[in-house]
Amino acid sequence: MDQTPFPEIPHRHEAFADGLLLDCGIRIAPLAIAYRTYGTLNAARTNAVLVCHALTGDQYVAEPHPLTGKPAWWGTLVGPGKPVDTDRYFVICSNVLGGCMGSTGPRSERTPGGSDAWGIEFPPITVQDMVRAQKKLVDSLQITRLFAVVGGSMGGMQVLAWASMFPDAVFAAVPVATAPYHSAQNIAFHEVGRQAIFADPDFHDGFYASHGVIPARGLAVARMTAHITYLSEAALTRKFGRRLQGGNAKTPVLFGERFAVESYLEHQGSSFVRRFDANSYLCITRAMDFFDLAADHGGSLATAFRGSKTRFLLVSFSSDWLFPTAESRAMARALNQAAANVSFVEIVSDKGHDAFLLDEPDFHRTVAGFLTGAAEAAGLS
Repeated sequence: MDQTPFPEIPHRHEAFADGLLLDCGIRIAPLAIAYRTYGTLNAARTNAVLVCHALTGDQYVAEPHPLTGKPAWWGTLVGPGKPVDTDRYFVICSNVLGGCMGSTGPRSERTPGGSDAWGIEFPPITVQDMVRAQKKLVDSLQITRLFAVVGGSMGGMQVLAWASMFPDAVFAAVPVATAPYHSAQNIAFHEVGRQAIFADPDFHDGFYASHGVIPARGLAVARMTAHITYLSEAALTRKFGRRLQGGNAKTPVLFGERFAVESYLEHQGSSFVRRFDANSYLCITRAMDFFDLAADHGGSLATAFRGSKTRFLLVSFSSDWLFPTAESRAMARALNQAAANVSFVEIVSDKGHDAFLLDEPDFHRTVAGFLTGAAEAAGLS
């Protein structure tokens, strides 16, 4: 497996000399937030939509990825004429704090102009820290209120944090395939991935960069493990079944003939290591694991949204076992208890958690309809 660190490329970013005080009590300064924008900000600066990416996403939400050349990761939802219509809305998407695509993270220098990167010693961050960093970016663009904040999975966690932390700055919120906390099962899967990275001999206690290598095998296994959770059994069966790759052996051949699903997971792992940093993976998965919005408000999720004037659309998918529909229903009940304006939709799909990234017409119609109605209520022409 390729051990070469992925190349440095320039990213559009904003730098903040005063940095950011993290929940752990450490101030990171300076702070850089890499981002992309699509569409045009109107004269009143009221049509901005912030898209929050998931664990392994980045700011390139509606254009080909500069490292891999792959199509936009949410090109089904964001773009001209799409549900998040860049002909109508000014879309912002930033790489999260702790990421590896230009925002301050483990690959960043500790001091400006220095040669010593944070590596494994990057301070622990929270989802709320990610949102505070995004808020600094939005403020720098002179946008006082976002028309909408939209995101799936970890991006949905950020949406919930935005609506709770800055309710007056969010007119509409669309958390998709997400939850206000990470379940014990989800934490367990993340820990298996982290242990695979730790066990890689090229990890070098987190300082692999100084050795000119990356823990490619461990990071690939982490990706493979996580990717299984993104799919449903029905999706895996439909795509691969028990089909063998390049053969029809009826009896076991020790590590000879491979099942198609094995080859697929290996491809997912090997392609991932060419675009993602292992220390960022450790940092961000831990932030997801510690996210618990109710715990931050005395154990009451309703309290987190008490008095909110934000309009909510919660979306879940019937075959998503990573963030099951029951968790979205619980969020809907909490929002109702808080007297919030909330709509909830479960989309019937057999594609699992990843359905939010795929071609799901019912999902796209739901988002488009909600945003159109919210735009009318907000007085957007």
